Amino acid sequence: MFLLVLAYLGGVLTLLSPCILPVLPFVFARADRPFLRSGLPLLVGMALMFAVVASLAAVGSQWVAQANQIGRWIALVVMALFAVALLWPALADRLLAPLQRLGVRLGAAADAGQGGVLSSLLIGVATGLLWAPCAGPILGLILTGAALQGANVGTSGLLLAYALGAATSLALAVWIGGRVFTALKQRLGVGEWIRRGLGIAALLAVLAIAMGWDTGLLTRLSTVSTARLEQKLLDALPSQQPAAGPAMMMMAGDGKGDASLPVEGELPSLAGATGWLNSPPLDAQQLRGKVVLVDFWTYSCINCLRAMPYVRDWAERYKDHGLVVIGVHAPEFAFERDLRNVQRAVTDLKVTYPVAIDNDFAIWRGFNNQYWPAHYFIDAQGRIRAHHFGEGNYEQSEQIIRQLLREAGNSLPGDMAPAMRMASNGVERQADMSSLKSPETYIGHGRAEHFASPGGMQAGQVAAYAVPMQLQLNQWALGGQWRIGEEDAQLEQAGGRIAFRFHARDLHLVLAPQDPARPVRFRVRIDGQAPEAAAGSDVSAQGEGTVDQNRLYQLIRQNGEVRERTFEIEFLDPGVRAYAFTFG
Repeated sequence: MFLLVLAYLGGVLTLLSPCILPVLPFVFARADRPFLRSGLPLLVGMALMFAVVASLAAVGSQWVAQANQIGRWIALVVMALFAVALLWPALADRLLAPLQRLGVRLGAAADAGQGGVLSSLLIGVATGLLWAPCAGPILGLILTGAALQGANVGTSGLLLAYALGAATSLALAVWIGGRVFTALKQRLGVGEWIRRGLGIAALLAVLAIAMGWDTGLLTRLSTVSTARLEQKLLDALPSQQPAAGPAMMMMAGDGKGDASLPVEGELPSLAGATGWLNSPPLDAQQLRGKVVLVDFWTYSCINCLRAMPYVRDWAERYKDHGLVVIGVHAPEFAFERDLRNVQRAVTDLKVTYPVAIDNDFAIWRGFNNQYWPAHYFIDAQGRIRAHHFGEGNYEQSEQIIRQLLREAGNSLPGDMAPAMRMASNGVERQADMSSLKSPETYIGHGRAEHFASPGGMQAGQVAAYAVPMQLQLNQWALGGQWRIGEEDAQLEQAGGRIAFRFHARDLHLVLAPQDPARPVRFRVRIDGQAPEAAAGSDVSAQGEGTVDQNRLYQLIRQNGEVRERTFEIEFLDPGVRAYAFTFG
């Protein structure tokens, strides 16, 4: 319920975003008509179409994306005809004769009582195809869940709630606009000029959408930071954060007074795995009598990597006392679906326990999981007794493992190991949360935010980008010839750059060579200088490094004062793919 409320509130805030500007002329053009017969059908059609298209597109199927692009062009034609109808009603009657014969009237023919509901609904459907709201934290949360779990009633309901929130705020704007329009007509007699002005605005909106300005330039011109407002909503509603179950809120005892761990469900099937590493396929029956820790992870996820030392330690420390650790590798990026890449990562990370390859997210959906990393604790009877999402709470997690082992009648290896068994170097070192002010930032246009190169992103085509003279905190930019895809940006010519203004101890970047046989050399600078002592584990003191694998690269690790700084990486060869920045 809280998720629906949050999605609705996120939609309401859309009115404050510049991404709503291209569709406003179509909405306000009907402000002078009865709301129930004109404004309401338009807004309902817009909300329903957005929810349907977004539900399908979130699955990520290429044919759906292509179909949506075709739908947008059809919608643009419809809206252009609507704009012409506002400017020249007589010409519109001739152009729209086929639609009129079907009972769908556009523009001036859509007066109250003369097909207004049908024409308004049609315009609303077209507007829903054109509408591309800025993907702030709330919409990003919904779309990420939909992409991972597929189109279902839950995610479609959240998208519909988001769209209805936007429709509510637009309805208020239409209601106010209608009264202003009526007052002007009665007192000043300028209704005809207003209608023509709205027609011109609608044509300009069609042009803006056709040029891609609705998903590029307008996203960065926001005068009101809806992202910050949405983040405050996320923080205010605790149910949107990884919710710790009762077991994770209690201190499981260590020999005296064990806390009661509730039963949260049965261990789902593991049969959906597309492969296994370090073990033959495992199933629930084979695991009966064992305490099982299921760890959802993916090898380029910095949060997963920082939790890895603890998971490895538990697997080694308790393997002879009845514990089985199963790592479920659920990929975030396309290259993480390649079994060879995962095998290399498992070797490099010294993972020796069984790893289920969950490329189809079958096990993920079986657990109804939504997070990396995620830990599920299963007792010897095959029941889920506790869970934990994200980093942290390692001591409490180990206490739960020990309690479940005791319940199964197993011996324990003495006292618990020290709680802070962290790696002192490399990507596995725990984050410095006190200085962390930069969020994970994706580079592909599907989830990109805070992009600052002049002209915005030009998705799916090679374009020249430039790094501005100055970046604000958490803004980033490209320089050189890049092709920006759904999940990454691909460098077409040597000399390309990426710059980021950040505030964190560590900076990481997920990179991959387009051709594994052709490594890509790069050079890193921080505030225009070689990193020297601030160099990450994948960079020399002079800032030099090579992209030779598909993985996360640690580029900056500061050991002194942490402050706001400008990072820049220049690629000396073409053929690199950049996916996401992460910080620690």
